[in-house]
Amino acid sequence: MTNYLDGLNAAQRAAVEATEGPVLVLAGAGTGKTRVLTTRFAHILLSRKAFPNQILTVTFTNKAAREMRERVARILGQPAEGLWLGTFHALGARMLRRFADRVGLQSNFSILDTDDQLRLLKQIMEAARIDAKRWPPNALMSQIQRWKDKGFMPGAIPPAEDSEFANGRAAALYDAYQARLKALNAVDFGDLLLLTVNLLKTDSEVLATYHRAFRYILVDEYQDTNLVQYYWLRLLAQQHKNICCVGDDDQSIYSWRGAEIENILKFERDFPGAKIVKLEANYRSTAPILAAASHLIAHNEGRLGKTLHSGRNDSRGENVEIVALWDSEEEARMVGGRVEGYRRAGETLAEMAILVRAGFQTRAFEERMIQLAIPYRIIGGLRFYERAEIRDAIAYLRVLAQPADDLAFERIVNTPKRGVGDTALRAIHERARAGEVSLYAACELLLA
Repeated sequence: MTNYLDGLNAAQRAAVEATEGPVLVLAGAGTGKTRVLTTRFAHILLSRKAFPNQILTVTFTNKAAREMRERVARILGQPAEGLWLGTFHALGARMLRRFADRVGLQSNFSILDTDDQLRLLKQIMEAARIDAKRWPPNALMSQIQRWKDKGFMPGAIPPAEDSEFANGRAAALYDAYQARLKALNAVDFGDLLLLTVNLLKTDSEVLATYHRAFRYILVDEYQDTNLVQYYWLRLLAQQHKNICCVGDDDQSIYSWRGAEIENILKFERDFPGAKIVKLEANYRSTAPILAAASHLIAHNEGRLGKTLHSGRNDSRGENVEIVALWDSEEEARMVGGRVEGYRRAGETLAEMAILVRAGFQTRAFEERMIQLAIPYRIIGGLRFYERAEIRDAIAYLRVLAQPADDLAFERIVNTPKRGVGDTALRAIHERARAGEVSLYAACELLLA
């Protein structure tokens, strides 16, 4: 079967067929990076270089993982089962559950969301008598996440990375937080990689297990990796060095959440002899858009360098237009006028989109669309798992799966209302502390 390579351009095909050794694919926007990754995955399988479960494939979103799985299945002509394909956190959780006992956890550990993290940190700060109004728990949560993104375990915070939070007590609070997590048999999202990286660094048997397991590693959106993700990949790629990272040094926008553009810039230093493939044929945008973008990004010194050109037949297109407006209301009036103009010209509303940087910016556009009687739909809002009723349902499932999960128990003990107020909850806490048991077990003792 070679038809799966048909339709690839020369650069895409080179990225697919360079299976041995380290490969960095610099993929500009709209250059077919997902197609390259999925075709490379299929090529390794169809060339009989590895079995499906010997390829570790890392994506940044669950949606990207599902899309890649579906594409690989189409190329193979059969369901893509038994794959190590998912996000960093999903794959880290899978590894951690297998070796949970080696980090002091049980394999059925709970994974806390940000709401549970915040409640736990508030309890720890209250026990340490730290004023939550002066020192917001959100700030402590962000600091702890930054430390975890950089791979710092409790008790190993370098002096240069210390925090002024609560007059220098953040590191001690981090220690207490991690100890409390372990007592609850729980982790947060940062731990899924932090604990796994620490395990791979300190347990040669576990590291050897995964060296034997993975012959090839594929990584998407490499420019957005943070330090702990980088360490995780480096450790897993030590033996075979068959790692292919796809990324765009011009699209690194997540430094605010720990992403390190240096990870992609120093790839050749990390993996001597690495092959660099540049995907520069853009199939999404017209020539004027690409010319404007290329001239603008050329001023950025922190890049490896590539120049996008249009791969489309209809690449001429309209020139890019920059419009200066006084405020959001004027902007909404201008955009509304454009929408009406396009409608009169025969374009459909389904072919139009207004992109904004933040959710609050939609209000002015909504008001204008209502005034013009133009139907619209807002895309976004609360994610499914962030809705209160969904979090409540998950908390019930967590308590069923692990009755010692105190944070989940606290969430649902009076949801729906069943007359358990602060006094009753205080009595449950006191009984739990006296008997050194979970809140669930304390209830059973009080009711006996």
